[in-house]
Amino acid sequence: MEAIWLYQFRLIVIGDSTVGKSCLIRRFTEGRFAQVSDPTVGVDFFSRLVEIEPGKRIKLQIWDTAGQERFRSITRAYYRNSVGGLLLFDITNRRSFQNVHEWLEEARSHVQPHGIIFLLVGHKCDLEPQRQVTRQEAEKLAAAYGMRYVETSARDAINVEKAFTELTRDIFELVKRGDITIQEGWEGVKSGFVPNVVHSSEEVTKTDRRCYC
Repeated sequence: MEAIWLYQFRLIVIGDSTVGKSCLIRRFTEGRFAQVSDPTVGVDFFSRLVEIEPGKRIKLQIWDTAGQERFRSITRAYYRNSVGGLLLFDITNRRSFQNVHEWLEEARSHVQPHGIIFLLVGHKCDLEPQRQVTRQEAEKLAAAYGMRYVETSARDAINVEKAFTELTRDIFELVKRGDITIQEGWEGVKSGFVPNVVHSSEEVTKTDRRCYC
C-alpha cells in the first residue's frame, strides 16, 4: 500500500522575538493569520504533510521557538534533533537582521555531530514602506552562509508555502543522495509510515497499536 508519508523531517524555526515566527507557522499549518499572537513560551509544536512530488508526501514536525533570551536554554535543546530550519528576521527591524549571524552560529554549535539545513526568511514583506533591510543585502548574507533566501508575509500569505516547501525539497534531495541518513537516536529524519491493510472488524482489534508520531 502507498505510504502516508515517505519521511518525517523535524524543522525548527528560530529568530528574534516579534519577527513573526508563530504567525508564519500558523499560516502554513492552519491557513490562518492572527492579528494578535501571544509570545511563545519555550517551544510549541506543529505538524503538516507536504506533497513535494505527485504521490510523494513528507510529514513536517515544526518546532516554534521563543526568541527571548530567558528561553534560549530551552530552545538549544531542540537544535540537535532538527534536520532543517527557517531562520527569520523582520525586514522592518534591522536589529533582527543583524542578529541572524548570532542565531546561525548558536544553532550550528548545538547540532553537532549532525548538520542542519537553513533557509533565511525575510518576514513581513507586506510592510514594504517600512523596510529597513534591502533584498540585495539579505540575499548577499544568505549566499555567504550557503542558504536560500525567501521573503514572506504571514498576513498576506506571500511565499509561505514556498518557504517551507523549498526547504523540504532541499532536505529530500540530500536524503535521496545519501548525504543525510536516518540514524538511530536522532529525530531529524524518520522513515515513512505505511498503514496496515485491514479487511475485517476482527483484524481491527489486532492492529498494531504502536504510535508513529
